[in-house]
Amino acid sequence: MPEKPAFEWRVIVKRRLVVAAVVLIGWSAAIEARLVYLQVARHADLAARAERQQLRTVETAAERGDILDRNGRVFAFSVDADSIYAVPTDIADPGAAAAALCRALDDCNARERQAIADRIRRGRAFAYVRRQVSPGEARRIAALALDGIGFMSESRRFYPNKELAAHVLGYVGIDNVGLNGLEAAYDSLIKGRPGAVLVQTDARRQAFSRIERPPTSGATLELTIDQQLQHVAERELRAGVEQAGAAGGSVVVMDPTTGEILALANAPTFNPNAYREYRDDDRRNRAVQDLYEPGSTFKIVTAGAALEEGLFGPDSPVETSPGRIWFGSRVIDEDRGHNYGRLSFTDVIVKSSNVGAVKVGLRLGPERLGQYVQRFGFGRRSSPDFPGESPGIVWNPARLTDSALASVAMGYQVGVTPLQMAAAASVVANGGELIEPRIVRAVIADGVRTAVPRKVARRVVSPGTAALLTDMMEQVVERGTGTRARVPGFTVAGKTGTAQKVVGGRYSTTDYNVSFVGFVPSRQPVLAIVVVVDSPHAVAPYGGTVAAPIFQRLAEAGLRLYGVPPSLNPSPPVVVARREQTSRQPASGPATVPAIVTLEGGATGTAPLFPDLRGLGARDALRMLARLGLTARLHGTGIVVDQDPLPGSPIERGAVSTLRLERHAGTGTLVSAAAAPGGGP
Repeated sequence: MPEKPAFEWRVIVKRRLVVAAVVLIGWSAAIEARLVYLQVARHADLAARAERQQLRTVETAAERGDILDRNGRVFAFSVDADSIYAVPTDIADPGAAAAALCRALDDCNARERQAIADRIRRGRAFAYVRRQVSPGEARRIAALALDGIGFMSESRRFYPNKELAAHVLGYVGIDNVGLNGLEAAYDSLIKGRPGAVLVQTDARRQAFSRIERPPTSGATLELTIDQQLQHVAERELRAGVEQAGAAGGSVVVMDPTTGEILALANAPTFNPNAYREYRDDDRRNRAVQDLYEPGSTFKIVTAGAALEEGLFGPDSPVETSPGRIWFGSRVIDEDRGHNYGRLSFTDVIVKSSNVGAVKVGLRLGPERLGQYVQRFGFGRRSSPDFPGESPGIVWNPARLTDSALASVAMGYQVGVTPLQMAAAASVVANGGELIEPRIVRAVIADGVRTAVPRKVARRVVSPGTAALLTDMMEQVVERGTGTRARVPGFTVAGKTGTAQKVVGGRYSTTDYNVSFVGFVPSRQPVLAIVVVVDSPHAVAPYGGTVAAPIFQRLAEAGLRLYGVPPSLNPSPPVVVARREQTSRQPASGPATVPAIVTLEGGATGTAPLFPDLRGLGARDALRMLARLGLTARLHGTGIVVDQDPLPGSPIERGAVSTLRLERHAGTGTLVSAAAAPGGGP
């Protein structure tokens, strides 16, 4: 076979090289084009997709600020709780993982197990399994050691006193957002600033997290509520409602001179730690949301207007015969069919005469009575601390007919809240000023305490009118319809109320709202109290038989708690001892300010004994020592739990007392009284 010429194989190799070069160049161009397309044209889309697959920023709630009572006792605080999350891309079998998780969780049913599996199957980079689990649940799930399951620490709201002041505090949802009460009203202050956690997935699909921005704690609220008095209010209201077989009730206790709400209770109540387990009716704050016709307690408005306008004096005669009055076909008569005949204006209030109140209202006329209804604070919200507060319902004076005017004069055809009635009673108690009720005493943020000032809305009546009205209300308790509100040793001013409820558009003959409003001691009031009981069925449905005893027990406990000295037949002054006597006489009661006997005892050479200061706030203790001409060294903050010299010791000139104070009384320490309203350190 003849050999190929040398030039032929060279041509073949050259051709092959050309083909290989063309293929290589084309392949390189295609790769470069693809890279340009991916890195330029698709860059933003692919970067976003990678970030979604590998990175996820989860917002973490800040720790909410504490809520304290007026003496620093804790109502609400935040605790750390574990939340369980899943990285779905790391879980091979979502169904098996969901089943294992559900077995370790409390109260996990088939529906929740399916929901967990569905969240995992979505394939996202992050999914919650359950938030804020108990320590036991966290331990059981950690023991499973499941791939793709992790833990994140979150802040959870805790209410150590359970039902105590539940309607005041409200509650917080799973996302750490206030949903009711003060938790909702002051959410922007309490919740703080949220933080951020970056959850990353590495090349091996393992998830890990790091804190991008730590959360900032919220402000602390210091309330006007006294935890001890709140407990007493809830206890007595609950006992009264149960005894009366009633549907519910409300109590409001105020300091009438400052507007501070010392206690606010409702029955039924709920536990904010488990608020989902209760009905909406249980969680409703009746004291500020529910309207009721006040009945005869509203006669203090009618009487105050008549006295202020000079139309009646305490002894002015009012003819009530024959015990009823007609407005066309409508008849208004006295309770239980009485015919009181001619009464003094004072006795119209003492006996709670409907006919007498109607005649006073007609004499006032719609314009003047309507003006005083508004001046006493009805028909508008009374406090900014309760966003859900009802403004009430009052008539436009221009539309008041004689029949409607008669109803308003005796407390019908007006809708009020217990909080509004407490504010109205405080007008009489403090000498005629309408004080804005408040439940937040101070806000503490960044270590700075900012007090909420007392706010006077307006002057309603003159001090003289308030004094006359106080005397009338004293006689209601002394010899009228409110005798069951008497507190031994104290003068009490009050007014009973009984009003039929509207059921199905008509006034019921079986369901009533019964109430009592008053203040004590009547001449130097410390407490203004409103008690409203809804539909009592087990006893006679009258304010004097149902609400007045609740007022009496609550007032007596409150006066004892604050160490208010009796206003009737007061105790004798502190027993004094001669210097040469070695025996120690007992000191006065723990919170009663002792009479001061000067050291210059003349011929008798007597000296006072050292008082018992335990249970007082620092301010009250120092004030008492100053009256004795003594100074003190204070250790700690809060209330006095120990003192040197001991109670009953003779006082020596120039002596210095040492007082130990604590926010909470220690175990075994008997605290005889708390700081009085407005006092404390």
